[in-house]
Amino acid sequence: MAEKVLMKGNEAIAEAAIRAGCRHYFGYPITPQTEVAAYMAKRMPKIGGVFLQAESEVAAINMVYGVAASGKRVMTSSSSPGVSLKQEGISYIAGSDLPALIVNVQRGGPGLGGIQPSQSDYFQATKGGGHGDYHLIVLTPASVQEMADLTSLAFDLADKYRMPAMLLADGTMGQMMEPVLLPEEQVHTVAKPWAVTGTQNKRPHNIVNSLYLVPEELERTNEERFARYRQVEENEVRYESYCMEDADYCLVAFGIAARVSKNAVDALRRQGIKAGLIRPITVWPFPKAPIARAAEQVKAFISVELSMGQMIEDIRLAENCRKPVVLCSRAGGMIPTPEQIMQTVMEQNGGND
Repeated sequence: MAEKVLMKGNEAIAEAAIRAGCRHYFGYPITPQTEVAAYMAKRMPKIGGVFLQAESEVAAINMVYGVAASGKRVMTSSSSPGVSLKQEGISYIAGSDLPALIVNVQRGGPGLGGIQPSQSDYFQATKGGGHGDYHLIVLTPASVQEMADLTSLAFDLADKYRMPAMLLADGTMGQMMEPVLLPEEQVHTVAKPWAVTGTQNKRPHNIVNSLYLVPEELERTNEERFARYRQVEENEVRYESYCMEDADYCLVAFGIAARVSKNAVDALRRQGIKAGLIRPITVWPFPKAPIARAAEQVKAFISVELSMGQMIEDIRLAENCRKPVVLCSRAGGMIPTPEQIMQTVMEQNGGND
């Protein structure tokens, strides 16, 4: 039976990962995601799993690389500066076509920045982050329940498409405590004939590698990888639509910004202004089609972000310059208020309140 408990978002990630069959965790503490590592340190030894606090973020991601090559479910977690240190390893994992989960509970930046919540790693997560041509499946939770649900989904999608996935949460989601319905342990296994598991069963010799010295071979490998990415874009876009049936103004937001935006939508409608919300659950692949459809209906888009403006570029690409797209944001660990969002919408509505 499912079990309902009160948990922090970071703890929900860790427990959901365990219930999804993850038995290998490698990480390094950094605020505001340290509870993920702390929870894994407590739970993994009790269930026969492996927890290892690596000597650095660079070491941790390369340990993930090794376990992923063996076909086991494996994850790491960090926050913004730590994820930056992992980028070379993430590129190697993507270049070796390996499934793994990377969790980024974002803090303000750039540099060391601050420990308050942010969404300013959007470009890093959705545009590659490391070197070369590759993508991650990027999922963005907006509740502690989704911290758990999307962790399980991330493992499944990573295995299905043989590529790394990222859970991109803002620090608020990591530290927030809410009731969570945890399912019984359920592992959706897929065949992994490519895995490096030893040849005692007389299988063909497998090589896991991201190095291709013949240009034609590297080009072919990249083309095959991007064919899989196109399947992800066709089949795995996820989003929530809220009050969009008759909306004149479309807010676009994820994470904590989406929760605040819902309050703003409700308040605006009480004042007679028809606002709605599209909440991307996957930011890669981005929900381009819903944005494009909304552009045929609404007067303007408002991108609500905890950054100086990053997701706004994907909105503009999706709506193809048909309607105005304006930014409503706070940065450095600040969160937009419903009143700030409402004011931005009213300005687009000709200042009518």
